[in-house]
Amino acid sequence: MKKEKFNEIIDFAVEAEKEAVAFYGDLQTKTKFSAIKDMLKEFENFERGHIVQLEKIRNEGIENLVEKEIHDLNLSDYLVEGEPSDDMDFEDIILIAMKREEAAKNLYQTFAAKMEGTEVEKLLLRLAADESEHKLKFEKIYDDKVLRDN
Repeated sequence: MKKEKFNEIIDFAVEAEKEAVAFYGDLQTKTKFSAIKDMLKEFENFERGHIVQLEKIRNEGIENLVEKEIHDLNLSDYLVEGEPSDDMDFEDIILIAMKREEAAKNLYQTFAAKMEGTEVEKLLLRLAADESEHKLKFEKIYDDKVLRDN
């Protein structure tokens, strides 16, 4: 694959991760619960780490990229996403974050399918797996804290 196209994909992914950093930062301002703020800060830092990883891949290539497979509880398939607001409760925040991670995963999987058979497919599938991992964390929190409390 041409270096230019590869860099375009990396640029797109970096911008998506920067948006995720801003998203989690914004959510932190919308919650009153310190435990949720801490959790959202952790996810903000995960997204910052993705930016570092992407820049490392840009500079070093994807040869050493390790594939990972993530389990999916599929909870978000049955839930409707709300909009971020200042009066969100715990459930709202978890749901919005879960659906955002799901959308990012789906986007990377869609792009990967279009790049089938190329070296970039592996990169996109890894990014999708990272987003799936985040979604799974939110699904587990939702399952443990919301569904069990109801």
